[in-house]
Amino acid sequence: MLNPNLEQVQLNTEEYQRYSRHLILPEVGLDGQKRLKAASVLCIGTGGLGSPLLLYLAAAGIGNIGIVDFDIVDSSNLQRQVIHGTSWVGKSKIESAKNRIHEINPHCKVDLYEKRLSSENALDILKSYDVIVDGTDNFPTRYLVNDACVLLNKPNVYGSIFRFEGQATVFNYEGGPNYRDLYPEPPPPGMVPSCAEGGVLGILPGMIGVIQATETIKIVLGKGTTLSGRLLLYNSLDMTFRELKLRPNPVRPVIEKLIDYEQFCGIPQAKAQEEKSKMAISEMTVLELKDLINSGANDFVLIDVRNPHEYEIAKIPKSVLVPLSDIENGNGVEKVQELMNGHRLIAHCKMGGRSAKALGILKEAGIEGTNLKGGITAWSQEVDSSVPQY
Repeated sequence: MLNPNLEQVQLNTEEYQRYSRHLILPEVGLDGQKRLKAASVLCIGTGGLGSPLLLYLAAAGIGNIGIVDFDIVDSSNLQRQVIHGTSWVGKSKIESAKNRIHEINPHCKVDLYEKRLSSENALDILKSYDVIVDGTDNFPTRYLVNDACVLLNKPNVYGSIFRFEGQATVFNYEGGPNYRDLYPEPPPPGMVPSCAEGGVLGILPGMIGVIQATETIKIVLGKGTTLSGRLLLYNSLDMTFRELKLRPNPVRPVIEKLIDYEQFCGIPQAKAQEEKSKMAISEMTVLELKDLINSGANDFVLIDVRNPHEYEIAKIPKSVLVPLSDIENGNGVEKVQELMNGHRLIAHCKMGGRSAKALGILKEAGIEGTNLKGGITAWSQEVDSSVPQY
């Protein structure tokens, strides 16, 4: 429970009316609303989780809200990042969030940090806030936030989402577990797809983000039982909630300083291996493929290694679907051999990564091929804008 000096916190006449439904709750009341006004909360990320979180923290009357993000609003964000609007596409996310927060509650002070959170700046940014809320979607930043919270003794309200499922808990609160008790080691790079690769139900981050906001407000008020020591698992398709118990690991390494979290999560090594693999595979541009198709040549086969539902969204003319999953399990290798029938092989995916991986597997099976640089996204941008981007 936070202990601000409430004698210095006052509500004006407009705030009494604004927060009237809080003030008549015995568990909140005037004392609780003053606690909310005195509190400072840092939200890392203004994406799917940060959007509902920030909206409800502002509406609840959190007096000082900090936001860390360096991204701009993209049209693909609007399906789930409800704090942003169409008029903000192409503009700063944190400026968009600040604008919306002040529309909801002009009494909130908003601090903006338009930069990537790093080991060099994390402690300085986090130190002045009472509660830290992690709305990020990558492992290096999650470990960084966790370790900074441990070093500064700050509660870390955690959430994550993927496809139709989400998780939420509270780390590093009143002697409870931290993120490293749940994930002692990061998964190998690429093993856990991002939402951009695997998709996410647009409503899902609303549910998890609101749970994070609820936990944040409970910490500020010192009321109720938080999720510390409990991992809440939500499945939106089944509409089920489950809990797993979390406990501090007595033999976990002591966190003494912030480290290079990209290195810790194996990102540089994975990128180096990816570049090495790409160098071993020939590439062609979408303009070269266009010329090849227009020439009427019939001595090549173009395979699309995306998932079937992606193929339904958009496709390049003359392409044949052979999903990467089929190539990985071996079934697709024979199909590719049949399709080639002595012809040249060209492979593509959404942006070039999966097709490069597929060609690497095929190369081990003795099948050489050429990767389409930039994939169908580049085709849409440079050749045929009628092909939808997703």
